[in-house]
Amino acid sequence: VRSATVPCIATGTGICHVFVEKTADLDMALNIVENAKTSRPSVCNAEEVLLVDRAIAADFLPRLRARIGDRVELRLDAESAAIIPGTPAGPADFDTEFLDYILAVKCVSGVEEAVAHIAAHSTGHSDAIVTRSEEAQRYFVQNVDSAAVYVNASTRFTDGGEFGLGCEMGISTQKLHARGPMGLRELCTYKYVVRGCGQVR
Repeated sequence: VRSATVPCIATGTGICHVFVEKTADLDMALNIVENAKTSRPSVCNAEEVLLVDRAIAADFLPRLRARIGDRVELRLDAESAAIIPGTPAGPADFDTEFLDYILAVKCVSGVEEAVAHIAAHSTGHSDAIVTRSEEAQRYFVQNVDSAAVYVNASTRFTDGGEFGLGCEMGISTQKLHARGPMGLRELCTYKYVVRGCGQVR
């Protein structure tokens, strides 16, 4: 893209996050995390990083391990590793699009730390929060700068067909001129032809 001699739209990588906030319905959160990671791990809208509010980590993480631990390698920060067994996470794990049955897991103090982590590590593709708190939803949606931001839904919905755009050409993480899933319309431009009979302005 940097050396292109024609206009380009970059379809970026997907380091997608799911943040399970302390007020979340944990059954819903388990379903969302499982779907976002395991339904098709090799695609760009699959979850790569799980952020868990430390207020619920002791309840949530053992349930997560019981649910997907036999299929997904969990790469854990030190705080998560004190709660469940798994592979210790290295710094690069939070900046990697695994495209595999691997999930980096980190405990955070709340929505502000989750958003700060996403700002530092996300590729701007798709990020989600699971919560019952309207205040946490609002903060997350307003401050996460991604093409698709989800509240209580899986990141796997970022798709041209799911968004009603028809055949998808790619998912743009740029801001101009197309952002998010791109259909044929996003690849087109306009030409205005005005036929008059002497009109002036």
